[in-house]
Amino acid sequence: MQTDPNAAPLNPLPPVVWLLALPIIAMEVVLNLAASGLVGGASGVGWRLDAVQRFAFSPDFMREMIANSYYPSEHLMRLVSYPLVHINFTHALFVIVFLLALGKMVGEVFRAWAVLVVFFGAAVAGAAAYTTLPMIHTPLIGGYPAVYGLIGAFTFLLWTNLAGTGNTQYRAFSLIGFLMGIQLLFGLLFGGGWDWVAELAGFFTGFFLSFVVSPGGWAGVRQKIRARR
Repeated sequence: MQTDPNAAPLNPLPPVVWLLALPIIAMEVVLNLAASGLVGGASGVGWRLDAVQRFAFSPDFMREMIANSYYPSEHLMRLVSYPLVHINFTHALFVIVFLLALGKMVGEVFRAWAVLVVFFGAAVAGAAAYTTLPMIHTPLIGGYPAVYGLIGAFTFLLWTNLAGTGNTQYRAFSLIGFLMGIQLLFGLLFGGGWDWVAELAGFFTGFFLSFVVSPGGWAGVRQKIRARR
């Protein structure tokens, strides 16, 4: 079997995926170097906690802002900044892996601006869903709700392909079903929190936004389905 000596060692990713991933990677590199004492000196150990306090989304803050009709920019920013910071290296690693894999599959079909709309739209929707449940007080942090938006967009692509070939469209939802099942299992075994609310909201936001931001929009979806029948 012949191989191309000029082939890239890694499959090329759409630039928009790197635009989303690099800030997360850079943040994690800096915070891990600080935790190890290589940067920041003695105060570097607390940089992750400082980053969480600065960027995490607080549902209590948002409820208070809504109640008072007062929306300071430093708190509104948290709607889209919380995906940049993670609890630990493992948390960030899984988000980055999902982002690169799903971002590649979605980014090769969607325009760059559409990927951004799905990613940040899912992040905002996840935070909004998190806020609507009054029993939730824990801050929301990490890129999973936004990444679940990309899972929703990927599910949309599977859904349209299956519809066009006459196969059962429900198969497209097997990935989200599997992930939610794993989430439930871990929650039962280890006492998981309410993050799944934001993640599920992110998924459905990504799925339904895809009807608008995918190439051709809803008209393109109908045309694609009809052409394959």
